[in-house]
Amino acid sequence: MGAVLITVSTDTQFVHLAWRRHEKSLENVQYLMGADPSGKVSRLFGVYVEDAGLALRGTFLINPEGRLLNSEVSFFNMGRNIDELMRKFKANLYLAKKPAEACPAQWKDEGDKTLTPGPKMVGKVHEALAK
Repeated sequence: MGAVLITVSTDTQFVHLAWRRHEKSLENVQYLMGADPSGKVSRLFGVYVEDAGLALRGTFLINPEGRLLNSEVSFFNMGRNIDELMRKFKANLYLAKKPAEACPAQWKDEGDKTLTPGPKMVGKVHEALAK
């Protein structure tokens, strides 16, 4: 869908290599895995925990102009949901084409119901989605 996916962790490139070799769910990974053992990148994104020397699990959608569109930060032991990340990614692609619309939480793909934000929508989102 035109995205560039990069993962970054405070692990070294050698730890990433070991994960790719031994973790079955990573064996066919084609995306870049950035090593940030100093925490410099993690600090830039505000996810570095100094006293732990580790980074929280941050997911950031950034458009080609460098604008942050979505961010989600979870604690060390919280997994992420790829379906929700893809929903957000698709919604941002859709909204780039139709910026006057809004994708509600249940929106999953083009063709699903959207909303038009404005004064008439305040307090009436539920009713608008039910139509």
